[in-house]
Amino acid sequence: MENIVRFTENSLLKYTAERSGEIKYGERIQVLPPGITIEEGLAATDAEFVLLGIPEDVGVRANYGRPGTATAWEGALKSIVNLQHNKFFKAGRLLILGCVDTAEALQQAEGLDPNEKADRKKLSALVEQLDKEVSHIITLIVRAKKTPIIIGGGHNNAYGNIKGTALAKGRPVNAVNFDAHTDFRLLEGRHSGNGFSYAYEEGFLRKYFIFGLHENYCGKGVMETIKKTEGRVKYNTYEQIAVTREKGFTAEMHNALEFINDERYGVELDLDAIVNVASSAMTPSGFSAERARQFVYFFGKQKNAAYLHICEGAPSLDNAANSHLTGKLIAYLVTDFMKAKTSLVNNAAITDESAKNSAKY
Repeated sequence: MENIVRFTENSLLKYTAERSGEIKYGERIQVLPPGITIEEGLAATDAEFVLLGIPEDVGVRANYGRPGTATAWEGALKSIVNLQHNKFFKAGRLLILGCVDTAEALQQAEGLDPNEKADRKKLSALVEQLDKEVSHIITLIVRAKKTPIIIGGGHNNAYGNIKGTALAKGRPVNAVNFDAHTDFRLLEGRHSGNGFSYAYEEGFLRKYFIFGLHENYCGKGVMETIKKTEGRVKYNTYEQIAVTREKGFTAEMHNALEFINDERYGVELDLDAIVNVASSAMTPSGFSAERARQFVYFFGKQKNAAYLHICEGAPSLDNAANSHLTGKLIAYLVTDFMKAKTSLVNNAAITDESAKNSAKY
């Protein structure tokens, strides 16, 4: 049974601001036609990328965080459909599937207090239900040989992304996470801080690299747990790269890639790692938006990159004059990833053609 609010042609008309002399993404982006199943639509489309939203903050609430991440999806949509369709990227390569229907979960989560044991248990149960829905739809997308691009929502959804990809591939996958936090916390009931530890414990996550961890927010217990993973979880810190500069940003991307590139891997990006971006754990000290874009492009350019997940954005926590900026940043990251994957395909085609020509002589 589908639990997806499908994006339609009418949705495109609603969000796209058409302008004479221009062609917007919303005029070329694909959607599923009515009257067919998601599986049928994914099999029929020639789009390479499938955009999925998870507008929820249940996992953040369960992790004692500030709610607001449910608002990032709509802001991102408004920005994405109004990008310029031009020679740099053809918008028809993207299909907007829609979003997971989270209305009931959000309604049930409203008013629950995570400091109350019974309420926290209810919040965790809601996250577990979302896990099932997310992993199911990601499995369908990956089995259709499409690349999912997921916009959250809290980082709890990393679990569903990893599980869904692993199920579709029939084997565990790896992940690289641009994040101020490990999200590898105790198995204490599901929330936004333990998606990776649950995926690891259940055998869906093989190797995990945390990129840019903030030293001030590394819990002793979590670091001891990482020590026990026998080298399957590695990290660097923001301070090593940006403060003491004992490590270089580009060199560390290559180190992380060498660690995870033996299997298909997910590219995870938590917006709370970027300085002054409205998020559930907004930071005054972090990487720049340009660094985040470089990260997404670098890891997206590799053959084994299986999906992109952008999470924890909370435009409702920004002031009204700037609330559109989170969606605009997400749109940049989404297009950087798609351009990177497209570049990979084009380079492979050029290599194949060169090999054919060489064989003639």
